[in-house]
Amino acid sequence: MGQDILIEDSKIRFIENGVCAPRGFKASGIATGIKSNKNKRDMSLIFSEQLALGVALYTKNLVKGAPLIVTADHLDNGLCQAILCNSGNANTSTKDGVEVADKSCQLLGKALGISPRDIVVASTGVIGVPLSITPFEKGIPHLVETLSKEGGQVAAQGILTTDTRTKEIALEFKIGEKTCKIGGMAKGSGMIHPNMATMLCFITTDVKISLDMMKKALKSAIDLSFHQISVDGDTSTNDMVVLIANGMAENPEIGGEGEDYDVFVKALNQVSVKLAQDIAWDGEGASKGITCSVEGSETSELARRLAKAVIQSSLVKAAIFGADANWGRVLCALGSVEEAKGLEGADIWFASEKARIMVCEEGCSKIFDEATAKMILEEPQVTIEVKLDVGKESGLAWGCDLTYDYVKINGDYRT
Repeated sequence: MGQDILIEDSKIRFIENGVCAPRGFKASGIATGIKSNKNKRDMSLIFSEQLALGVALYTKNLVKGAPLIVTADHLDNGLCQAILCNSGNANTSTKDGVEVADKSCQLLGKALGISPRDIVVASTGVIGVPLSITPFEKGIPHLVETLSKEGGQVAAQGILTTDTRTKEIALEFKIGEKTCKIGGMAKGSGMIHPNMATMLCFITTDVKISLDMMKKALKSAIDLSFHQISVDGDTSTNDMVVLIANGMAENPEIGGEGEDYDVFVKALNQVSVKLAQDIAWDGEGASKGITCSVEGSETSELARRLAKAVIQSSLVKAAIFGADANWGRVLCALGSVEEAKGLEGADIWFASEKARIMVCEEGCSKIFDEATAKMILEEPQVTIEVKLDVGKESGLAWGCDLTYDYVKINGDYRT
């Protein structure tokens, strides 16, 4: 039961090297002293040898970090050649935030020999603490000097905050006779809630594609991925997903819908879903990843909303943490979606690699073995399967359990 978006086929395969996998991309990551642990990498750079097209989508939080303001202005013409990101300080809600973001782009532009306006700038970390320009003045020369085709992993390290691991992926696929590649890296662990998208994600590709089709593809991918995750219900101020394409694969330009566009969209969807899953399952303090699958809905959009309602429910998350097969909380979460239909006939299963068990049949209690259910819910990956009978559409969402450690981490996050 459920759907698997991450399916390899004859045209798409997983490869190594993250954001550096596509032609013409290099990256680096260094420690500049922004974080309290001065030895941790806190600044990253992604660079395209050729000027690329760039599109982005941003958080819907009305409080926006200075980097988002600057980046939105820079991407107004759809051009991008570099992405600069620091971690440890969000550069948000400070008097000189925009000035610092602008200045960092000027410093990097001079070091790379490109226009500062062709630079995307991003920050993540503590809100409301002034960010000094000094780490950029000292760090950018080293950041540029260490750019390499092997730099994707250290760049992925440099954007982390409370993450426990890096989040990277790369794919290779064919468009016509040309071999194309796409790579991505992301960060996110807390302040994760579906509203575009409470994290940072940078995606690179050597595909030649028009700006309009890039925008369309990115929105479609985000609807399936980053809008379908939740850790704690809080929407951040600095979140963005950026897609840049330098065209160096030299495929016939994708200027409209068709077979070539479909292949690119499938690859982009896989990158986005994998990174979204990595974020959801690396939630602050999490001990288990949760997937919710909803089938038999009237529309795919409604199916996704229902699945999202389940994985963002604090009561469901707490029950999964405690390995308590409290299926009533799942049904309650589904019922919080006003447009939901057919819940009186809903069937619900809990599943993991160990086993699968039906716990609710046609919206009512069903006798099941509690020991088996507990064994299932004690696994590191748990799936909640919901089957309706009002349509043929399905949807997925991803989250994590809610543990004591989440409170510990956020009780002293700033201090």
